[in-house]
Amino acid sequence: MLQSHIITHLIFSVIQFLIAVLANGIIVVVNGTELIKQRKMVPLDLLLCCLATSRICLQIVITYSNLAVLSLTDLPLIPWISVIFMYIHELELWLATWLSVFYCLKIVTIAHPLFLWLKLRISKLVPWLILGSLLYISFNCVFYHKYIWIISQKSWLGLFSENATTQTKDLFTLQFALLLAELLLPLLIFLISALLVIFSLGRHTQQMMSMTTGPRHPRMNVYISTLLSILSFLVLYLSQYMMAALVFFEIFKVRNFIFLFCLLVFGSYPSVHSVILILGNPKLRQNAKKFLLHSKCCP
Repeated sequence: MLQSHIITHLIFSVIQFLIAVLANGIIVVVNGTELIKQRKMVPLDLLLCCLATSRICLQIVITYSNLAVLSLTDLPLIPWISVIFMYIHELELWLATWLSVFYCLKIVTIAHPLFLWLKLRISKLVPWLILGSLLYISFNCVFYHKYIWIISQKSWLGLFSENATTQTKDLFTLQFALLLAELLLPLLIFLISALLVIFSLGRHTQQMMSMTTGPRHPRMNVYISTLLSILSFLVLYLSQYMMAALVFFEIFKVRNFIFLFCLLVFGSYPSVHSVILILGNPKLRQNAKKFLLHSKCCP
């Protein structure tokens, strides 16, 4: 008989899956419809559409992994799922990083020739950044496919066998360090761009608050909502790194309450941030309202 915390984890993981598919599905459908109607897509919409598609795939893999950890599906396929997970996860990280860079270049103003050049050309660079990320990750997966498979297999065996854990730490330290360094690159770029946006918006908000003596200026509301959105993006982005590290290093035993909590926190990123993106985008928010009203009228 399943324990209460395992049942609770299963319920929340299903809720996360439904929210992620719904929120990211709305982003894909709205931008896909725009592409069909106008036969072109705004660079930001293209980036959001690719990000939402990768998050749907990521959430499917996360849900399958949750079922496998809870022994509700076959475990032998887990190493292959881990390889697929690492590919989709890294792609999603790069796309989320480029989204942060896009916001940074559109919001922040820095008097530097390189920054100004990127600011003027970021819209044209978005398709190339997406294509470059796909090629870069594909090349790495081909180059490191043996290491990725071995590390994934040993890691999952380590969750269920103490001897496998020691073998993983002794034999594959170098390979894991290479993969970790590869994942730290998008994190570094994301942190720089996100912190620049936060400092810039915080400075503008503070200046407007000091200058305004009467009712709050509408533009200040936009600054505050954007600042909160970027802050939540930063927290969610960093939390998934922390939770992934805790799970990968096998600090907690499998099916332990803290272990399952880490999985839930990690799985909340693709769903919660997509909801924040919809709430912060007028076009997506309006179409989401239409979808929800239509679903209520047509049960």
